[in-house]
Amino acid sequence: MNRVLDGFSGRIRTGIHVCRGNWSKREDVLISGDYAPLVDCFRKMNVDQLVLEFATPRAGELAIIGRALPDREIGLGCVNPRTDTAESVESIVERSNEALQHWSPENVYLNPDCGFGCFANRCVNEEDVAAAKLKAMVNAAEILRSENS
Repeated sequence: MNRVLDGFSGRIRTGIHVCRGNWSKREDVLISGDYAPLVDCFRKMNVDQLVLEFATPRAGELAIIGRALPDREIGLGCVNPRTDTAESVESIVERSNEALQHWSPENVYLNPDCGFGCFANRCVNEEDVAAAKLKAMVNAAEILRSENS
């Protein structure tokens, strides 16, 4: 990773996403476990942002990454693209406030866990559900900005 990044000239912001699976809506068949085994690898990577999935309990504790890498930006996965209902704005704010215990507000970016892409001509979610999830995420961001400015 670092060899690839060394090839870029000028200052660009970089990040890495760790996907836990987006091929099924069934949580029991997707990757589970916390990020602890990856902390040393993350620490060695010359990336600005860790884009990690935390919208599902399968990801483990946010504090594991927060305590180990508070100097990085966190792309906080806060909506699950595989579920059929939008998360509440309140639940996204709550998860974000957990991240704010470890990172400063300017280093927390709200993201969906992975994208809303299609695999083998089968979309992960319906367009209206994806739009509702993104709208909830935007509304949560507005609340968080007003609380932390």
